[in-house]
Amino acid sequence: MDHPSLLALFEAYLTAERRASLHTVMAYTTDVSQLIHYLSEQAPEKIATAVTGQDLRGWMMALAKGGLAHRSINRKMAALRAFYVFLAKKGLMVDRPTDALKSLKGKKRLPIFFQEKELLAVLNPYLFPVNFAGLRDRLILELLYGTGMRLAELVALCQTDINLEDGTVKVLGKRDKARIIPFPKPLIQLITAYISAKEKLGHPLTPQLIVTNTGQPTYPMFIYRIVKKYLAPATRASQHSPHIFRHTFATHLLDNGADLQAIKELLGHASLAATQVYTHNALTRLKEVFKKAHPRAEES
Repeated sequence: MDHPSLLALFEAYLTAERRASLHTVMAYTTDVSQLIHYLSEQAPEKIATAVTGQDLRGWMMALAKGGLAHRSINRKMAALRAFYVFLAKKGLMVDRPTDALKSLKGKKRLPIFFQEKELLAVLNPYLFPVNFAGLRDRLILELLYGTGMRLAELVALCQTDINLEDGTVKVLGKRDKARIIPFPKPLIQLITAYISAKEKLGHPLTPQLIVTNTGQPTYPMFIYRIVKKYLAPATRASQHSPHIFRHTFATHLLDNGADLQAIKELLGHASLAATQVYTHNALTRLKEVFKKAHPRAEES
């Protein structure tokens, strides 16, 4: 089977069987395409279904020598693992060359988050225009921080997922796993005002909660632009991603005594290990407080 046909089948497998997001499907198919291109340059006779672990390690080394970060290389390794699982399931390959691969160790990057004072500045109601777009933009930022939901979850959020009586929102996370998240009471008034404005503009039939100015369903880049519009002038953060609100949500919960397991459930993490990264931020701040407050902290 030729490579284009393999890639088409792999894309269908990721979409239908793995139920991967569009972003993951595009990233994984791109990574496998890059491997195929590498093989064609190194050994034109070599095909994807006949590679060895040594071939794959050679590609990883070439990527590392080219300056690609270990984190990005590991992402590509995840794509290859999925690809060779797919080939094995379809009976196109017996051995899985990725079994011999180990993830590269990289420096852990602590999540970027806002201090509470910074967040208050970002969410200042007076920063938002007094119209439909202003209501929507403010709701986007308040929902991201108030619930810790992912960008994709916000984009897919429907009006029927909001329960104003209970003050909860139902989100559909990774692998279509649903969870219920409570949101702050002040959001009830904001959501009510936004829905009313949305209906007055004739957009009530759009099932998605967040829509564009013309009532069309929103999309990730649209949210990115709105977040950057308000973050860039208000903070000194080097990144202006919607994900910063998720990190801030988790960090503030932990700082105020929330149980790590509860934070895991609110974030929709598959394992506690993913949530524990926020404890590093807490420990760093505790060390800073200790150095400033303890009389003998700086003694040699």
